[in-house]
Amino acid sequence: MLTEIAQKTRLAAQQLASLSATAKNAAIEAIAASLEHYAAEIVAANAIDCQAAEGEIAPALYARLKLDATKLKGAIVGVRDVGKLADPVGRIQIHREIDAGLIMRRVSCPVGVLGVIFEARPDAVIQIASLAIKSGNGVILKGGREAIESCTVLVRAIKAGLAQSEVDPDAIQLLTTRAETSELLKLDRYVDLIIPRGSNEFVKYVRDNTRIPVLGHADGICHLYIDREADFEKAIEIAIDAKTQYPAACNAIETLLIDRAIAGDFLPIIIDKLQAHGVEIRLSEFGHQILGNELHLTVDLAIATDWATEYSDLIIAIQIVPDLEAAIAHINTYGSRHTDSIVTENANTAKVFSDRVDAANVFHNCSTRFSDGFRYGFGAEVGISTQKMPPRGPVGLEGLVTYKYQLSGDGHIAATYTGENAKPFTHRDI
Repeated sequence: MLTEIAQKTRLAAQQLASLSATAKNAAIEAIAASLEHYAAEIVAANAIDCQAAEGEIAPALYARLKLDATKLKGAIVGVRDVGKLADPVGRIQIHREIDAGLIMRRVSCPVGVLGVIFEARPDAVIQIASLAIKSGNGVILKGGREAIESCTVLVRAIKAGLAQSEVDPDAIQLLTTRAETSELLKLDRYVDLIIPRGSNEFVKYVRDNTRIPVLGHADGICHLYIDREADFEKAIEIAIDAKTQYPAACNAIETLLIDRAIAGDFLPIIIDKLQAHGVEIRLSEFGHQILGNELHLTVDLAIATDWATEYSDLIIAIQIVPDLEAAIAHINTYGSRHTDSIVTENANTAKVFSDRVDAANVFHNCSTRFSDGFRYGFGAEVGISTQKMPPRGPVGLEGLVTYKYQLSGDGHIAATYTGENAKPFTHRDI
């Protein structure tokens, strides 16, 4: 059964790959309009999911599960933003004369069929579907059981929109059972890329159980380093935003690093501000010594595992470091290569930090919460990749295309360019 679904998706994707930008954009607008038409039904279905999940899943997952009218409206805006982006397919990356009459082009093309597996995050359906259509890819979606009602209605709405366009609705498929996840990971003949979005354990499971290339990240252990030359007002605002604006997000900070030179002045202030926002503090032993008064009784003592923990909640670990070098070493030891930021007024210090911190996103004087495909102007994202090979960071349209080499000649044969009287290549870029 799943093989048949994958075959249909692949056929639809092949047809989609040849459509014009105009046709794909019309399909994306049809999706947006259909989502608006189904809005009340989508919100009602999500309410059912949320009611069933309340108290049964972690707060971070519950926050991601919720899709109210406001959040849905924002997601639809994102769909239309994708439609406004330049078509990533058919771009000539290299145009080169190999010899007279023998012309080579490297042209961007869709990956093919994506398998996207995610936990309690129904808005991912909207983002992924719009990006898949724009990039000419088919997609098989597998949502978590917590979001089954939401995902079912969302995909129904998306397919209804596609039915009003030139895109075959079979380009978007939804799987609903746990058993189908394992089967999907075995479909290397039909699925070209797996994108998992979920917990550390879940992503590792996917990587360990498929031969299909996997794009994604396991952890979101992000850091904010307050340098000795930081502006305190900026540092406080950035730290509060990076931790509390959406603590369940993978780009929220989990560890705050403070330069020892300013810790005596800055530490009491930032602890007071964080606690006012309901944040639980886990402070290093040296940090407790620096406080030196009754304030240390209101914060917990950090233990070794705190530096390698993704809380996804209103909890933060605070470490005092001797200098920039120690901050970089801490981040490169415990970080997950996701997003790390420095607050400093020293441009050279910021450059050293940016050059040497090993992460997909490295920021200066701004919140880690900006590492997001929508905020980067990608329209949306299918996920975040922390791997070294591209695509890296928020993965939008550019990460969903590959390329092919097209060579056109006029009876040219390789023998002409070998042997004692071999003809030379011109290798001239056009």
